[in-house]
Amino acid sequence: MTNAIRIHETGGPDVLRWETVPVGEVGPDQIRIKHSAIGLNFIDTYHRTGLYPLPGLPAILGMEGAGIVEDIGSDVADLAPGDRVAYASGPPGSYAEARIMQANRVVKLPDGISEEMAAAMMLKGMTAEYLLRRTYPVRAGDIVLIHAISGGVGQIACQWAKHLGATVIGTIGTDEKADMARANGCDYPIVYTRENFADRVREITNGRGVAVVYDSVGKATFEGSLDCLQPRGMMVSFGNASGPTGPIDPLVLSAKGSLFLTRPTLMTYTATVEDLRASAQALFDVVMAGYVKIDIGQRYALEDAAQAHRDLEARKTTGSTLLMP
Repeated sequence: MTNAIRIHETGGPDVLRWETVPVGEVGPDQIRIKHSAIGLNFIDTYHRTGLYPLPGLPAILGMEGAGIVEDIGSDVADLAPGDRVAYASGPPGSYAEARIMQANRVVKLPDGISEEMAAAMMLKGMTAEYLLRRTYPVRAGDIVLIHAISGGVGQIACQWAKHLGATVIGTIGTDEKADMARANGCDYPIVYTRENFADRVREITNGRGVAVVYDSVGKATFEGSLDCLQPRGMMVSFGNASGPTGPIDPLVLSAKGSLFLTRPTLMTYTATVEDLRASAQALFDVVMAGYVKIDIGQRYALEDAAQAHRDLEARKTTGSTLLMP
């Protein structure tokens, strides 16, 4: 048995319950992990509310964690008890002191990456990796717009984009967060609460627009994001923090300059073992080289996950948030 945060119905943070649940036995191709730290992500709130439906209820939330291998299945050859591992993939279930995982969905941690750092960066960092290197491959000289640049993905993506040679424009809600964005290399922080970000982007780019917009906000920024793009620019919509965007008329894309629109997911970009390991290795490389620094903005006890969800949705968090078992 182990302690976990589980939901029996979808809804607000109050549906999160601290319960004792069975861990189960490892199958031939599985491992059991004792979590050292668990990552909090917006996708967890989507699962909680039902925006992204779970296979069934009751269910344990959470897509990201790091810890120590306690047991392995008979067919697992490349892991052993005592190994330090991390993951950022389904099925949900990381909001627990221990869990069973498929062995091919975790990666070993190198000596330069702590378990807390891994839990703070795997999902957000591999998201930044596929966005910047594979969805729209950022090149030196590109001008890019990253929404929510003070958040977990935003901070990592900003630093990584600067490493790739881009000029980075970012949106944030306060002057304090603007200072944080500058510290991470953002060339032009835009405080959207007092500036029209689309107008400001046009001003910064002398009317041309940006090559790509990375938008995790959704409904509140979608139309403005399209207005920020240069002809044949790419709109990358990868989150719904303000709600889903709703129906989209393809003619809008042609009218605004033959734009490209994509809605990618980390699960697709790391679906194969090869892609998962390559993405994780690219992340480990830029972090250990010092190009990307991981900001753990806050920690909560796992049993206080409901408060962590409230703070995340109220924009009270910065950087990465950990739940500590």
